[in-house]
Amino acid sequence: MKLPRRKVLTASCVATLAAGALTGAALPTSASAAGPQTTYLVLAPQGQSTQRAAARVTAAGGTVVADYAQIGVLVARSTNPGFETAAAGAGVEAVASTTGLGTALEDSATVEATDVAAATVATAAGDPTGEPLFGLQWDMVQIDVPQAHAVTTGSADVVVGVLDSGISSTHPDLATQIAKDKSASCLGGVVDSSEAAWNPTTSDHGTHVAGTIAAAVNGVGVAGVAPGVKVASVKVVNDDGFIYPEAAVCGFLWAADHGMQVTNNSYFIDPWEFNCRNDARQRPVWLAVQRAIRYSQSKGVLNVASAGNSNVDLQHKFTDSTSPNDGSFPVEDRTITGACVDLPAEAPGVVTVSATGPTRMKSYYSSYGQGVVDVTAPGGDTRFRNLGSPSTISDAVLSTTFNTTTKTNGWGYKQGTSMAGPHAAGVAALALSAHPGLQPGALASWLERTAEALPCPTGVYNPVPKLAGFEATCTGGNRNGFYGAGEVNAYNAVR
Repeated sequence: MKLPRRKVLTASCVATLAAGALTGAALPTSASAAGPQTTYLVLAPQGQSTQRAAARVTAAGGTVVADYAQIGVLVARSTNPGFETAAAGAGVEAVASTTGLGTALEDSATVEATDVAAATVATAAGDPTGEPLFGLQWDMVQIDVPQAHAVTTGSADVVVGVLDSGISSTHPDLATQIAKDKSASCLGGVVDSSEAAWNPTTSDHGTHVAGTIAAAVNGVGVAGVAPGVKVASVKVVNDDGFIYPEAAVCGFLWAADHGMQVTNNSYFIDPWEFNCRNDARQRPVWLAVQRAIRYSQSKGVLNVASAGNSNVDLQHKFTDSTSPNDGSFPVEDRTITGACVDLPAEAPGVVTVSATGPTRMKSYYSSYGQGVVDVTAPGGDTRFRNLGSPSTISDAVLSTTFNTTTKTNGWGYKQGTSMAGPHAAGVAALALSAHPGLQPGALASWLERTAEALPCPTGVYNPVPKLAGFEATCTGGNRNGFYGAGEVNAYNAVR
């Protein structure tokens, strides 16, 4: 999620290979001068072994810390300032440093958690309306979750990977919902499956997302879209709030190789909100992430991603004047063309989700785009009610929270396309529970076919005229740039 524009979340496994003999030109030796330890993505040619690339890494003064042989991608570290040049050559398609390529977790359009006092435990026998805080969950009513739960609350055989900042394993609404054997941290591109590693440390974003997907119907707190399914914590956001490409790659592969059928991705990769394939430094990231996503799809995973909170038309050219946002380079004006994409939201095969508020209109902050947005879902809109100011907190999305300072669990509000994505992921999990065997393409199609079409607003749309810069124009008919095929509907998906 990138929020101010969007502070979000956006996404990686391991075995060091010994250097083997290489034929051809001699490898350059590592430089004698040592620099700071830097992480690199090293790509072997598509479809080829990583063995020769691993040997080049070693000869260039680097160490392989993760070998994703499934997709021909290595994560390497080195203190050699000339590593990129030294590692290039036969057996290596591309080398790129990931320094400066971290993306801050999106929080700008996020209304930070406002704790809701825990309500008295109520009796709830599979009925989400019996949860103490369900009366505040307008989002669940909007997509017909109660009616869907009369058919199914989901199957425990379905696991949704939450690629995010971690999930609190002690939260009373989530403790029974987490597939601990499938949870792991992917920070640094290296897997750590210890429970402490995949719990949150500095952000509860992932805990909030997980609650929307699968908070238990247990008489405590809130209800999730699919409380019968399991969620797995795949931690890709580090303690500084950054998402590095190697963590994203690790996350997709971990989910694919551990039986997850759906992943939720409420983030984007790179400090530049849009990754440009014609940029020599960014292209290896684009290639590595594309490979990881394609691999996960081949293993039966449907990847769901948030469209972003920048209120930009992803279909058309525009100028990005807010990137990079991590301080690694000066902010620059860049013309965003068809060569630049928001990853993972604009990767082929990914279900891209925009956000609506309580009126089922596009949330003021949500990005959009004809042919880019596939469906929409509740993400909250705290500004529409008063035309922009003041905000109304109850129009955000209520879910599970974790106070990373006091280490206490609770419930609170956030808004953003980061909140819309997990509604869609939860509905996909319900659909898969009701219709087992759906492959990713068919499941994505089913999600769209069962969505409720929403028409374009006429003229220039701006629900917050008291704020500057939130005008937007919708194009299309029943399927359009604001809402794609429409708002996901849980009941339609399980019928």
